[in-house]
Amino acid sequence: MNQINVQHINFYGGQVQPQKVGHVPEETGKFRNLLEQTIARQDGVKFSSHAIDRLSSRNIILGNEDINRLNAAVNKAEEKGSRDTLILMNNTAFVASIKNKTIITAITDDQMQDKVITNIDSTVIA
Repeated sequence: MNQINVQHINFYGGQVQPQKVGHVPEETGKFRNLLEQTIARQDGVKFSSHAIDRLSSRNIILGNEDINRLNAAVNKAEEKGSRDTLILMNNTAFVASIKNKTIITAITDDQMQDKVITNIDSTVIA
């Protein structure tokens, strides 16, 4: 397992002391790091920390083509004047804030049963 270390700075003595605050399974840590690096490289839509957590916990892997499709869906919704959009793609639903071009959350098809998605004003099928 990987350990997360937090640096604690003692302002009076100027010393830095590492403190262990939790454990992250190695596979989860690698997946999250790869996901965050991939998202940081792209210029279009952003992902909220909540969305990144959902992608990671639900093992939703997005490739470059998927990111391009999400960008296109957000752009289409923006052209139509949407504010908050449900994007359906690859058996996954994404809720996006169009103004911020940010994916807010992601839900897989098996988790959508008996769920109600509110506070959206449009849907794009990508």
